[in-house]
Amino acid sequence: MRPQAICPAGAPKAVGPYSVAVRIGDFLFASGQIPLDPASGVLVAGGIEVETERILQNIKVVLESQGLTFANVVKTTVFMTNLGDFAQMNGVYARYFAEPFPARSTVQVAALPKGAAVEIEIIAHFSTP
Repeated sequence: MRPQAICPAGAPKAVGPYSVAVRIGDFLFASGQIPLDPASGVLVAGGIEVETERILQNIKVVLESQGLTFANVVKTTVFMTNLGDFAQMNGVYARYFAEPFPARSTVQVAALPKGAAVEIEIIAHFSTP
């Protein structure tokens, strides 16, 4: 089984030497998404809620390109530059996921690419939700 790189139309392009997502077998591993506008490639402005919304919309494009939804996501990792913004991020995040919620880790980091305040990566499974 060989990994297949996934770079869907409508999703921001990778900002480095990595794939937007990789499918191997029944799993999709999506690289961390920062809040880039897919048309311009520019970081969106407006605070943590706007950034989180843009990221989850970008993840939705990746998932849909593979015939998946947020119900297929089994694990997320959220990187934040300020855990003081956790409640606002979590409020937006909660609108995209339903029970059974995916496993999640959230960590505070010193900095993220392009000055983003939040980055989210996901692992999804190609099972019928």
